[in-house]
Amino acid sequence: MKKRVALIYGGYSSEWEVSVKSGKNVFANIDPQRYDAYEVLIRPDGWRVLLPEGDAEIDRSDFSFLRNGEKVTFDKAFIMIHGTPGENGLLQAYFELLGLPHTGCSAMTSTLAFDKFACKTYLKEAGIFLAKDHFLRKGDSYSPQEIVDKLGLPLFVKPNQGGSSFGITKVKRVEDLDAAIELAFREDDSVLIEECITGRELTMGIYKEGAELRTLPATEIIPHNEYFDYEAKYMGASQEVCPADVPQEIYDKIAAATKRIYRRFGCHGLVRMDYILNGDDPYFLEINPIPGMTDTSLVPQQVRAAGIDMKDFVSNIIEN
Repeated sequence: MKKRVALIYGGYSSEWEVSVKSGKNVFANIDPQRYDAYEVLIRPDGWRVLLPEGDAEIDRSDFSFLRNGEKVTFDKAFIMIHGTPGENGLLQAYFELLGLPHTGCSAMTSTLAFDKFACKTYLKEAGIFLAKDHFLRKGDSYSPQEIVDKLGLPLFVKPNQGGSSFGITKVKRVEDLDAAIELAFREDDSVLIEECITGRELTMGIYKEGAELRTLPATEIIPHNEYFDYEAKYMGASQEVCPADVPQEIYDKIAAATKRIYRRFGCHGLVRMDYILNGDDPYFLEINPIPGMTDTSLVPQQVRAAGIDMKDFVSNIIEN
């Protein structure tokens, strides 16, 4: 009997439209010979299963729905929500309370990975290269000049929790810092300000296949703009080279760091790690516990570069 899989996308954040694109691409690559898959759209106005005969509301008491008067339940939840509630641990905690298996990291790991400051703090004793930073919560007092004296210029201001480069600013002048912080606070109640590490931007996917940890080919991102912003990620304003043209010893160093971080956080399923290669040192930027999976996203590019069939890859994520 085929497993019944809920492919879940949407969400409550600015990333919801990207999530829909990711979800639909994954849904198109779920093997119909192995799985009975349903699309589930989660939005602030409701949780709905998308059916040919019309949407059906999800019963949140057990994540089921009614079809032709019969109750339908799921064997696995495939979470493809970027941002809240799918990437920050909320949906994972809900499924774990229900006892419904889900793809990706646990609730605790997702929460920790999604919080950039907490994530970096957790890695400080792990032998990982990290940029210096300054953390603010909404309402905290701060001195722009003291922050610049600490981190230098340019620097990056970003929402502490969030993705797809929403609310990120590269600040080159101290007088522009207030506006950048205000922009980041529109996306989140906390802000992370980081020194600018110069170098090549590299990213690597990692996943489990049985008991084995497998890294995907690294991608080098060469943005047409100053950094890998929303336009570069989703509107073609970047050149992405996969596999990245780096010496084998650098590749091995990035792969080793990626595996070390994955194990330290107790990650599960597919994750992507982002770095800046400064000289020979890969500086960790962030974990993406639910990386983008649109057809042009980084992980699908890496899957193709590895010579893996996308349907087989998606099946592996469901099974592991």
